Amino acid sequence: MTDLSAVMNDADLQSEVRGWLDANWTPEARAALQVPAGRTAWLERVLAAGWAVPRWPVDYQGRNLSEEQAEIVVAAFEGVGAPGTGQDTSNLWANTLLATGQEALKRELLPKLLTDAVDMCLLYSEPGAGSDLAAVRTRADRERDTWIVTGQKVWTSGAAIADYGLLLARTDWDVPKHKGLSFFILPMKQAGVDVRLIHQITGDAHFSEVFIDAAVVPALNLLGEENGGWRVLQTALAYERLVMGEGIGERRQGSCEDNSVDLIALARTAECLGNPLIRQDIARAIGYRRLNKLNITRAKAEMEQGSTSSIMSMSKLAMSRILHEDARVMTAILGTASILDGSDHPAASDINYRTANAYMTSIGGGTDQIQRNIIAERVLGLPREIEVDRDRPFRESRAVTE
Repeated sequence: MTDLSAVMNDADLQSEVRGWLDANWTPEARAALQVPAGRTAWLERVLAAGWAVPRWPVDYQGRNLSEEQAEIVVAAFEGVGAPGTGQDTSNLWANTLLATGQEALKRELLPKLLTDAVDMCLLYSEPGAGSDLAAVRTRADRERDTWIVTGQKVWTSGAAIADYGLLLARTDWDVPKHKGLSFFILPMKQAGVDVRLIHQITGDAHFSEVFIDAAVVPALNLLGEENGGWRVLQTALAYERLVMGEGIGERRQGSCEDNSVDLIALARTAECLGNPLIRQDIARAIGYRRLNKLNITRAKAEMEQGSTSSIMSMSKLAMSRILHEDARVMTAILGTASILDGSDHPAASDINYRTANAYMTSIGGGTDQIQRNIIAERVLGLPREIEVDRDRPFRESRAVTE
């Protein structure tokens, strides 16, 4: 595959990608996306052409493009509504593996991750380690060429269908909590993994409890260094917060479509668009979204492969507040009708769903409070929060002794 950054100017690149889309983004290809096999086939085509991860090195089916040239590719795909490109900033699974994985595992899994051929989940939070992920007690013990994992995870999205999970586990109990963690890709389809759904107030079941009892992880599936899992986690969290900052929390279960609401259209339908207070609320909500989009663009431009940009926390926190604010404005637009629900009242039902679902973004990927701590410490340079057990061996910490 050609390294386009060395031989092609912007105009030629734009012509190249548009020509490829004209030839491949056919009505048949669009129709095939409605079934999983068709979507995978399309993504395989995009990957083979080098458009899936245009910023990545050529050796990993990328184009080695600059940030500016990669945006030309993304804009061309967005212009015709074609999915599959830009995964070099949006696919947390693949980006984390590329930055930290062993070579053989990259060759095996990267193509599958970039074509949705496997399902993934995040095995981070535990009943006693949610906001403080460094306090996880799920353990991984080395046995020759494998790791044996035992513990419990909670609030795991997609665990019921996942083929693999990104797992944070403790591999050394005699060093401070941040230094004794390792990061793995855990095969989920094995006898030692028990997944139990958690039903939400929205009626969805995005999350699960995961009980792990002597599950086996090949040594090849260690990401980063042994006991270096905290660093790998920061890379994965940066990509997760980017995705959440772009609004994944707005999507209903089973949907990958953008479900952001058109507040102007809703107000027009409710015949209150002339209300100056409603218009002010709508203008503010639209302004928040546009400002957040600019911040996301800034964060993407600053992120290099393997980085842990703290700017992502600003976008993630902003999207959390945007979702709550949108629900509030929608409620104001509908007025007393917003207390209705059910299929006979679709607008009110949508508002009720969005109001409850907004809390998913406030909690998932690190709570709003955690994002504020990160922004304060890493963006504003304020003093760190006090942790009395930060430098003690983990087995002597409160997470173990209390």
